[in-house]
Amino acid sequence: MSESAKLTLSGKEVELPLVKGTENEVGIDISKLRGQTGAITLDNGFGNTGSCSSAITYLDGEKGILRYRGYPIEQLCEHSNFLEASYLSIYGELPTLPQYKDWERNITHHTMIREDIKKYWDAWPHTAHPMATLSSVVSALSTFYEDSGDPWDPREVEIAIHRLIAKMPTIAAYAYKKSVGQPKVYPQNKLGYAANFLNMMFSMPTEDYEIDPIVEKALDQLFILHLDHEQNCSTSTVRIVGSSHANLFASVAAGVCALWGPLHGGANQQVLEMLEAIHAAGGNVDQFVARAKDKKDNFRLYGFGHRVYKNFDPRARIIKKTADQVLERLGVNDPLLEIAKKLEEVALSDPYFIERKLYPNVDFYSGILYKAMGFPTKFFTVLFAIGRLPGWIAHWKEMIESPATKIGRPRQIYTGATERPFVPISQR
Repeated sequence: MSESAKLTLSGKEVELPLVKGTENEVGIDISKLRGQTGAITLDNGFGNTGSCSSAITYLDGEKGILRYRGYPIEQLCEHSNFLEASYLSIYGELPTLPQYKDWERNITHHTMIREDIKKYWDAWPHTAHPMATLSSVVSALSTFYEDSGDPWDPREVEIAIHRLIAKMPTIAAYAYKKSVGQPKVYPQNKLGYAANFLNMMFSMPTEDYEIDPIVEKALDQLFILHLDHEQNCSTSTVRIVGSSHANLFASVAAGVCALWGPLHGGANQQVLEMLEAIHAAGGNVDQFVARAKDKKDNFRLYGFGHRVYKNFDPRARIIKKTADQVLERLGVNDPLLEIAKKLEEVALSDPYFIERKLYPNVDFYSGILYKAMGFPTKFFTVLFAIGRLPGWIAHWKEMIESPATKIGRPRQIYTGATERPFVPISQR
């Protein structure tokens, strides 16, 4: 007999089946709870609620473990690249050499976007936030590529996947070029994924952009680190939108909007803004650390600790090493980066931070890296979106193909007024 949990409500006892994952995670199946008892569970923020079963990503916050399809993030960052890790996440296995070559070719030859789409940027002001333009254009792709919008046609889904991964960097780079008043740069199919993006971002018609291989590798690694992170806010959004049978373009556009929020994808932007505020106030790191420790002070340090990881963020360990290499290679002399290094020293040595496990997280280091590479602060979340895109696609595909999927429809506990008679406006 399978294991179950017992719940007693109003004198009635019901048994709820237990579900175990491959890493021995335990869940209580409450799908029939309301039918058996008339009650529902209440879990604000869904911190203790499993919305689905998934075979894509495993993380253990207490032990600091992150794996994509069973492969440790450390091994993927050392031996793989972003396109290969994307294939792994979407299809479940590492590709063979012929599969990878075919995958790479399909992505590479979909990098251009239709010329008509470029007219969108003519209507937007140069101050438009790049996440707004990114979500708008991704959603609009479904109107330009109507041959890849059917969620139930495997070939159309395949083409949509190729187009999204290929075109996202192009769309992002065009948003940047619009913001700085420079002409848009077409993709170069002879370049790798990260190199092509860097070229579209920073090259000019008047002169070539020299791509530093260390910077290219660092950006590719950042994309891998951001590729997926289980059922986070944006991934859950993609799944719930897709559960209505919305096409992949619409679902991903919704994910972009969810990622935009400062509590999610905007965290590394907050890190840089914090560093700017410390610098503007004189750069006294000890003063701001003291403020962060003061419970009566509303000031907080961004980039330390993590909602899921109660240990050192495994992604932060990897990117710290990369950040050191890139900063040394570029020889960047930036007062904000000096402040960041001082904060890092405090967080790794101060008992206050160590006891509370407030280690520097991936957002702390990624923000520093992006700035050193030349990306403007408000563009950081766009870089996050490029990296997270294959994860969104993998979850959408898994959700669409699962017979267990139902349209997302959470319940609520109503706390409003009870029934009352309507009062005509003349009597109010």
